[in-house]
Amino acid sequence: MNTTTPSAAAWPQRLHGALMPDYNRKASAYWWAMVGLGGLVAGFALAHVATQPAAVQLQVLIGCLIAMMAGMYPVRIPGSKNSFAAGEIFIFLLLLMHGPDAAVLAAAGEAFVGSMRSSKRWTSRLVSPASAAVAMGIAGWTLQATLIGLTAVGALNEALLLLTAMIFAIGYFLLNTAQITVIPHLKRNEPMRLASLLGSFGWVGITYAASSLIAGLLYLTFRNVGIGVLVAGVPIIVMLLSMLHMYFRKRELDDASNQVRVEAAEREAAQSARHVRALQASEQRFHSAFYNASIGMALLSTAGRVLQVNPALCALVGQDEDQITGRQFAELVHPDDSRALAERLLPTEPGAAGRSIEVRCVHPAGHEVWMSIHTGLFADADASEPCLILQAQDVTARRLAEAQLQHIAYHDSLTGLANRVRFRECLARAIARTQGDSSRSFAVMYLDFDRFKLINDTLGHNVGDRFLVAATQRILQQVRPADVVGRLGGDEFAILVEDVDSESMAVALAERLQAALCEPYQVEDVVVNTSASIGITLSNVGYDTPDEVLRDADIAMYRAKSTGRAQHAVFDTALRSQVSEQVQLEVDLRQAIENDQITLAYQPIYDLGSGQVVAFEALARWHHPQRGQVPPSTFIPVAEDGGLIGALTERILSRACRQLKAWQTLGSQHRRLRMQINLSGIDLTQGPLAMQVATTLLVNGLEASHLTLEITESKLMTGLSTALDTLTRLRDIGVGISVDDFGTGYSSLSYLSSLPISSLKVDRSFVNQMVNSQQDTEIVRAIVSLGNSLGKTVIAEGIETAAQLSQLRALGCQFGQGYLLSRPLPCEAARQLLETQPAPRALPPPTLGSPESSTITLH
Repeated sequence: MNTTTPSAAAWPQRLHGALMPDYNRKASAYWWAMVGLGGLVAGFALAHVATQPAAVQLQVLIGCLIAMMAGMYPVRIPGSKNSFAAGEIFIFLLLLMHGPDAAVLAAAGEAFVGSMRSSKRWTSRLVSPASAAVAMGIAGWTLQATLIGLTAVGALNEALLLLTAMIFAIGYFLLNTAQITVIPHLKRNEPMRLASLLGSFGWVGITYAASSLIAGLLYLTFRNVGIGVLVAGVPIIVMLLSMLHMYFRKRELDDASNQVRVEAAEREAAQSARHVRALQASEQRFHSAFYNASIGMALLSTAGRVLQVNPALCALVGQDEDQITGRQFAELVHPDDSRALAERLLPTEPGAAGRSIEVRCVHPAGHEVWMSIHTGLFADADASEPCLILQAQDVTARRLAEAQLQHIAYHDSLTGLANRVRFRECLARAIARTQGDSSRSFAVMYLDFDRFKLINDTLGHNVGDRFLVAATQRILQQVRPADVVGRLGGDEFAILVEDVDSESMAVALAERLQAALCEPYQVEDVVVNTSASIGITLSNVGYDTPDEVLRDADIAMYRAKSTGRAQHAVFDTALRSQVSEQVQLEVDLRQAIENDQITLAYQPIYDLGSGQVVAFEALARWHHPQRGQVPPSTFIPVAEDGGLIGALTERILSRACRQLKAWQTLGSQHRRLRMQINLSGIDLTQGPLAMQVATTLLVNGLEASHLTLEITESKLMTGLSTALDTLTRLRDIGVGISVDDFGTGYSSLSYLSSLPISSLKVDRSFVNQMVNSQQDTEIVRAIVSLGNSLGKTVIAEGIETAAQLSQLRALGCQFGQGYLLSRPLPCEAARQLLETQPAPRALPPPTLGSPESSTITLH
């Protein structure tokens, strides 16, 4: 036992001696405390950022990455041992935009990168980010509390915000410096002195204040302008800091070169005997600085041949010194950049200002390396002619970041296609080419998927996005590599096809696209079937701007969509006139709805046995000041396409219910009078419809069983999946649901026993042909029998002859309407009709909670 105890107790000491040999007990305790506290602060910040929206998390991640990248390239301050990293700007920007938690993560990341660059000790690499996290946490949360307090008393303005941010930035620097400075003092058992802390302020403290000022200005600009300023501002800041870095490096090299020449001159004047040794020492120092420089350097002849090269440049281009020396430097550069290098890089006069350029080098590993190259004439006293000194720095990371930003700015994030901005630029160039050369031509196709909204609504937006990606691949397989495909938004795509020989060539491409896009899509575990409508316009129409082209292609697409699914149409000037008329009709309809100029006519529904009026159907009427009477078949589709159908339905519902209540008060014999109102298929997809109906009934004091809402069979079956919830809510309220034009569909019979339907209206075409067609008579007989067996009310519509009326009575159809019985009546005529007849026998109300209890109407 005694022999193992010392060994067990000694291993921590041996580990401490191996890893932290210069740390005494106090320094070790402080180090562990600081690392632990920093880890807690960073963990707390990371957990809080993880709860933020995805957009905020992305901004924080990008900010942290930029700050860490900037920390890898510090700017050395001339005449000082200090340097600063541009990452402080982005740390303070994250502090102002997203709070202390984001700034803590960025400060820790930037400090970690800086410690990795400047120190090989793991102790420094851990304590530096921990100290930065603690200092930023204290300064950031204090700043946040201060700004909240100033806001609460109304004292915060933009100037005070900038001043406060600068003060807390200096505080962050001092606190972080103090935390790090404590460690060497504890190692030496020396007390902390304020002078040692303030002595390190100088340039670095000023740069922290300046960084916070720049961040504050960026934040204020972002708050007023938006994220675009940051997208544009970050590359500019990086470029300016790179220029500042190059300027400082050039100053250092110039100062070193001047110092060498001054010392040589002084030594030559003071002691000519030591001249040779002095020159040798100067040359040795130059070569030491040359070969040990962290950036790539080379001496070139004025003809561009490499005379000497340092290891850093060899590593940059991936070749040995022997492989480079003696070759033309242009041979190391990408062939596409060699001409620009020759034109920009070679000064022709001694004393001329140095020149800079960024070029690519093809690394032997196969990837491209971007180099920022600066050259200047260098005259050696012993040389017969001056040479060029070249400095090369790796800027690949910055170039890749710029390329990525460029791609994001001009491409759709989901499909990778050109976005609207990029597509318009390509289209503008195509227009300019055709205007400059009459032999050039182009075609633009505007493509929109049929029923894409239904895919999103029923299968979810994730399936919708995957469908768009799959459709994109099919489109790209049909076009040529030179054709430009863009996603303009949602499910709208555009294709620019240049050098189109004829309209038939564009039409052939449209047909190939439609054939490919109509094939079923396997998206996850779902098979999606859809098609596309395509509008085509050609350059021979004569265009000056991209907007004109897209406008006409869009017009042609809507013309194709109006003729049915999976169609295409070619634009002509007549289409533009039709669209202009359609747009004006929509404007007039909007004004008519807002000014309550849509009136109602009421067509009576009769008990065919007693001849009494039991209900009215409310029919919308619009008398246009210039066009005269506009039929519903014209203005209802305009209302649906223009997003006006909701407001129109609300006005009709309110007016019809108010009128029904007025008729019911004419006498007790009319209290069971009912009203039937037509709905659009779009109405059933609107969530507030059921609440709107319930509110209207309550305001007018009507029972829900007195109201029946009609929808055509085709629209009901088309939007059944999205309308079912609304239909169920209306049934629960007690409102009747009638299927209009019943019998024209092909799938509705299977839903009659399960849908909350209370009545059916058979299509008038069957009623009109009963006398002459035994087949239509049997259809009506079957519908009446079906309605009776399912407990639904059957209403015949379109009764125009006495023979039809007699035949319907014989078939057992109980209710009907039509011109034979009464045309649609104005409000006053309908009131007079009610006053001249005895009490009606009302339509039976729907039975709540039973989908089998419903009503049927024949057209």
